[in-house]
Amino acid sequence: QVQLVESGGGLVQAGGSLRLSCAASGFSIDYYAMGWFRQAPGKEREEVSCTSASVRSTYYEDSVKGRFTISRDNEKNAVYLRMNVLTPEDTAVYYCATQRSSRCEDKSYDYWGRGTQVTVSS
Repeated sequence: QVQLVESGGGLVQAGGSLRLSCAASGFSIDYYAMGWFRQAPGKEREEVSCTSASVRSTYYEDSVKGRFTISRDNEKNAVYLRMNVLTPEDTAVYYCATQRSSRCEDKSYDYWGRGTQVTVSS
């Protein structure tokens, strides 16, 4: 059974950093594109980043480009999101997600985790 479990969220001051982790089970992530989404209160869920099955292919939403870094460890079946220079606008619940395909461009997300809260104080 496919399962995604996020961890690493918490409270951090503006300018600080956090590393989110996503532990996957029930499938091998090396075959699939993996992404991170976030949702703030009253806002729609948006894609933040994605890593394809190819290690050289990644996607970043414009507002996080240069600050966030997505990575994967296929042996550990895990995906990570390093978030630097955080601002209050980054406050949201962050979700790990998997695609049906190997390419980020396909946007074929089908499973999401339960999320982890990230709160950035000013």
